[in-house]
Amino acid sequence: MTGRAAAWAQLLRLSALFTVPGDTLAGAAATGRGPHRTTLLAAGCSLCLYEAGMALNDWADREQDAVERPERPLPSGRIRPGAALAAAGALTAAGLALAARAGRLPLATATALAATVWAYDLGLGRTPAGPAVMAAARFLDVTLGATTVLTGPDARQPTAAPHRADRAPAPRADRAPGARTGRTSATGAGAKPAPRGGARPAARVGVVAATRAGRVPATGAGAELAPRGGAKPAARVGVVAATRAGRTSATGAGAIAAARAGGVPSPRPVRAPAARTGRTSATRGGTKPAARADLVPSRRAGAASALGAAAVMAAHTFAVTAVSRREAQGGAPGVPLAALGAVGALAAWTARRRTPLAGAAGALYAATAARPLAHAVLNPSPPLLQRAVGGGIRAMIPLQAALAAGAAPPGGGSARRPAASAAGLLALLPLARRLSRKVSPT
Repeated sequence: MTGRAAAWAQLLRLSALFTVPGDTLAGAAATGRGPHRTTLLAAGCSLCLYEAGMALNDWADREQDAVERPERPLPSGRIRPGAALAAAGALTAAGLALAARAGRLPLATATALAATVWAYDLGLGRTPAGPAVMAAARFLDVTLGATTVLTGPDARQPTAAPHRADRAPAPRADRAPGARTGRTSATGAGAKPAPRGGARPAARVGVVAATRAGRVPATGAGAELAPRGGAKPAARVGVVAATRAGRTSATGAGAIAAARAGGVPSPRPVRAPAARTGRTSATRGGTKPAARADLVPSRRAGAASALGAAAVMAAHTFAVTAVSRREAQGGAPGVPLAALGAVGALAAWTARRRTPLAGAAGALYAATAARPLAHAVLNPSPPLLQRAVGGGIRAMIPLQAALAAGAAPPGGGSARRPAASAAGLLALLPLARRLSRKVSPT
């Protein structure tokens, strides 16, 4: 790249751009569910906010860079300061617009992330709190990816629910002919329909049977089956008994007996009410377990795992940022030594993850970050400190992959989606290494 394009690539530090989408992907994968469409929107938001921070950082440090780094795009005059500030504002607005499409919680998280980035670049980055503020920004970036999964469409579906006997689908049933409330024109004595939900008098069944078998009006012989004040037919007694015992409708045993006596085909079996145990809802295809009872534990576990992944990324960011504060002047070996110790602790933690892919990614993380830091410990000169910072930035990619690959799916589900996210992130490392030879990530 040459000319104006190269200047903008240097201003935006394009070689470091490959470390950004891994934050949201690792946050989503850490929940055990894996990314979906809203996660991609969050990744686009993260990219925009990261590049906004790069442009704003050079705009805020243009006077200091004129002394320490005169080859930077703004001190050298290749890009006007106003253009860099306008780019920072436009990229921030674009990032928040993408987050708004992902949902309310992602938008709130992205707003906090944007505020943190602007606060760092406009003043806090030059204070002792600078590394902590940058770590907070990385923490929010990982959390942004998790919010898209925990509040998205997948969060409303239970991941795995054990089979239970009380969730077995009840047999299908239909109403007996003439059993619909208010649909029969029985006007004889004793043919008055029962209230909705209660037992129907047996006379009504006899009316329907007589009407259908003999084609006689509903006020004929069928209406005389239950005279007022007389004894109730046995069929009705059976219906009432079945209703009181099993809470069934009038299409119980007594109604079936009466229907057969009148020549009407027997109705199909009665469907028992759906059991409320376990908050299930009966459907034609079976029962659907309620999401809230089985999903809340998995959502909490996914949120805790995502916060743990965000804390790991924040710890690494803190260490690398602390080293970068002296990369232009050089410094004492104590800071890169402390960063080297942090890398070793994080690598040991990732080695305890559950999958071989997570272990391999953790080993690659340690190799990418530890070697340049060890050189900086031996010789904390500006070139070696800059190389250590660049290695620490690229090492974020395998660290994100290790966090994604080691995520445990909730409910014992499949681990294919977290593993696919980890493999995709590892594929970005060679690209970042190749581009860093042309554009410095620091």
